[in-house]
Amino acid sequence: MQFPINFISATREYHDFKGFVPAPLMRGYFTLEDKIVKANILICGLGFYELYINGTRVSKLLAPYISAPDDIIYYDLYDVAAHLQTGENIIGIVLGNGMNNDPSGKPWEFDKARWRSAPKVALRLDAEYENGGTLTLESSKHFKTNPSPIFFDNLRCGEYYDANQEIAGWNKLCFDDSNWANAITAESPLGEPRLCTADPIVVTHELKPISIKKCSQGYLYDFGQNCAGVCRLRIQGKQGQEVTMTHGERVINGELETGHLTPNNFFVPEGYFQKAIYICSGNEVEEFTPRFTYFGFQYVLVQGISEEQATPDLLTYKVMNSDLKEIGGFTCSDETTNKLQTFTRRSTLANFYYFPTDCPHREKNGWTGDAAVSAEHTLLNLNPEKSYKEWLHSVRKSQKDQGQLPGIVPTGGWGYTWGNGPAWDSVLTYLPYFTYRYRGDKEILLDNATAIFKYLHYLSNLARKNDGLIEVGIGDWCTPGREMHDYKSPLILTDSVISFDICKKAALIYDVLEWEPERDFATQLANGLRHKIRERLIDFSTMTAHGECQTSQAMLLHYDILAQDEKPKAFEKLLSLIEGCNGHMDTGILGARVIFHVLSAFGKSDLAFKMITQPTYPSYGNWIARGATSLWEDFQPEGGSVASLNHHFFGDISGWFIQCIAGIRYNPDGRNHNELNIMPSFIETLNFAEAFHVAPAGKIKVRWERIDGGITLNVVKPGDYTGQVILPDGWTFAKNGSNSQTLIEANNSWLCQC
Repeated sequence: MQFPINFISATREYHDFKGFVPAPLMRGYFTLEDKIVKANILICGLGFYELYINGTRVSKLLAPYISAPDDIIYYDLYDVAAHLQTGENIIGIVLGNGMNNDPSGKPWEFDKARWRSAPKVALRLDAEYENGGTLTLESSKHFKTNPSPIFFDNLRCGEYYDANQEIAGWNKLCFDDSNWANAITAESPLGEPRLCTADPIVVTHELKPISIKKCSQGYLYDFGQNCAGVCRLRIQGKQGQEVTMTHGERVINGELETGHLTPNNFFVPEGYFQKAIYICSGNEVEEFTPRFTYFGFQYVLVQGISEEQATPDLLTYKVMNSDLKEIGGFTCSDETTNKLQTFTRRSTLANFYYFPTDCPHREKNGWTGDAAVSAEHTLLNLNPEKSYKEWLHSVRKSQKDQGQLPGIVPTGGWGYTWGNGPAWDSVLTYLPYFTYRYRGDKEILLDNATAIFKYLHYLSNLARKNDGLIEVGIGDWCTPGREMHDYKSPLILTDSVISFDICKKAALIYDVLEWEPERDFATQLANGLRHKIRERLIDFSTMTAHGECQTSQAMLLHYDILAQDEKPKAFEKLLSLIEGCNGHMDTGILGARVIFHVLSAFGKSDLAFKMITQPTYPSYGNWIARGATSLWEDFQPEGGSVASLNHHFFGDISGWFIQCIAGIRYNPDGRNHNELNIMPSFIETLNFAEAFHVAPAGKIKVRWERIDGGITLNVVKPGDYTGQVILPDGWTFAKNGSNSQTLIEANNSWLCQC
């Protein structure tokens, strides 16, 4: 495929917070001399673009794919034959700043990126005539350009639109553009040109407000759910009437509060946070939907409207995310648990815009650690594998020659000296590993195998000379009641254990690929790390991990640092640590990722369930009790400052629901895609639980339900899957008195008794 590289722009002037530069409009003419049978447009607009053919929009939302254009330049291909006509035709383009021109640089320094520029575009039209001839048109300085009514747009801040500056028919034929300026040649980015294959961003559904309340600031619209997207404004206003819409996720004393997201204006300048402004033209009913931004919000504060205008029809919430489909789910008899499943799905989707992001409001960054800890539960519930594979191209491009990775991808150069470390860098190994485990896709292993090996060498050089352990970067982020970076589990333990797990998973990847030298290197590195962890970070007299906290203890157990005969005593220590916290969790994201699975592995699923769902702090159930509609970033006591109310990195509880309550353990050792074990936990306080997961060979479904003092267990699976049904301790199959049975039939039903 021949990619166009002739980038053009309206200006070289940067938009920033001191001076706005309107989003440019562009027009390009061409003539078709005969009937066509085929026509495609290949286009890259940096930062964002909208593409019109003869007045009809043909482009997807927030196009193109968000990347560092000196790493990868993403193009989109559109079939436009149906929109063309014999004779004159017009290409219309609107350009937005996107991440290509981001003046809200701190703390990630995108404002200092080498590739920062005013918006620009490169495109090529290829048409094939019915008679066999062809026509090719590329972007050039012959395109005409003019400022649009969008006088401010910023991916992280918002969009401002003056309807009085609208130009009727600008993207259609029979429009006089003689007063428009010619485009100018723009510098081409240095990145590798690539056609985007990631799932597009789509509007999944619309929400109407559940309440509208007048407050001292204006009118507060509550949509009932903390999601991500934009609002469509529909208003009949007066000319010059300025309507301001500020989006947020928290209300205090009846007023919208956004300070928790931008303390001391750390992320964006004062007055710019999550704001859309529309200036009315006064021409009957007007509609406005932001094009080059999105927001994370449940509430919208509307200012500049009258009481008569504050109707439910004024705003419609267009919920957006990458077009991921549901392939798994869970439900049970406990409403708190069902809400947590829903909220996990909601936060996972709200934070998936081409790739996993950390939050949909203040940052919108591709934090690697967030994606790593969420990979498994996302794959159990949704189908992100195509988008994972695409994002990993950017992850690999961001890797330095010595193997180092940044904490965010894409990056303008930030994140190599802080914001990374093994727990975050694990994304390079975890995404391919879990995608292969649940989808059987070897291609993603091959794509990343060389980069993983480069990282293993980097990891080996990180080991401290005096003890062979690793201590660099970010650790057990967001321990309850503490500052985010104030870990209970020492960084040297979490880093060393995660590094061991990276090596172990890498060894499996190389074994699958039959790369024997790489497998042996990964295994040797893993064995060395395990030896040093055991030598330096465990008190074997009490079987206590360094740090003497829930995260340290659970990680040793989950990641097999301990021998089998050592685990019971170490588990008793974990139970005592939980008891010391009055039966509550006391972990950051790394500990929360494993602790509930460890409890289930030792027959304590009821305790895990209570820790998750109880209404007292700290717990997920406490979030529900305090009015959450999505997953929060951290666990803080009532009155404490929660940094964000829409994060996904504590979402592995959904994976635990599916795997440990319902019991779906697909491909448990990562090597056999025809193996399925069913290992349910019959939680005492539940009357039923059911889950499903669509594996490569078909749908797996499990349901158990209490009936007449026993439990009926139903399993539906693809016919060629084999494995075991293993009941919890104390439970047996009524017919044979055993607690395990071979899974043979495609549809099985058993009566279980205690």
